[in-house]
Amino acid sequence: MFTTLVLLVAPSLGFRLLGALGVDRFATWRVSAAHGLAIMLVGTGAAHFMPEGVTVMPSHTDLVAMVPPFVPFPSPAVYLTGVLELLGALGLVVTRTRPAAGLCLAALFVVMLPANIHAAVADVPLNGEQATPLWFRIPEQAVFVAVAVWAADLRGRLPVLRQRRR
Repeated sequence: MFTTLVLLVAPSLGFRLLGALGVDRFATWRVSAAHGLAIMLVGTGAAHFMPEGVTVMPSHTDLVAMVPPFVPFPSPAVYLTGVLELLGALGLVVTRTRPAAGLCLAALFVVMLPANIHAAVADVPLNGEQATPLWFRIPEQAVFVAVAVWAADLRGRLPVLRQRRR
């Protein structure tokens, strides 16, 4: 249940520690969290392409089972979301593309929420383990959305977020 959250938090802390030790790239929590989210997305995105026999993470088949019945073409949808997660991870580590990647990933996390709700309500197992309960999954997804938006660092980029000078 906590695996995905650990895949975000542990690398973020590690990157920030590197920043504290003098690695300029990780001098801020925001950039460290962006890289931590990228690490998480590489792990979760890779799962979209895993064959059924893999036991260290959910497989493509597991993820297809999560797709709600109203979504057409569930298998290609899982491949597409995997590609988008991997592209988002790449976008987060490139400073120039981080704002767009953060916003696009936040939208992707929202779009994928129905699959997580369906998995919890229909009790769809992942990698042989019980589905993450809804009481945990929705707040966890909210954390992913918040980190993606925070990593985008939109201060000064949108008129609403610009500080007024007097």
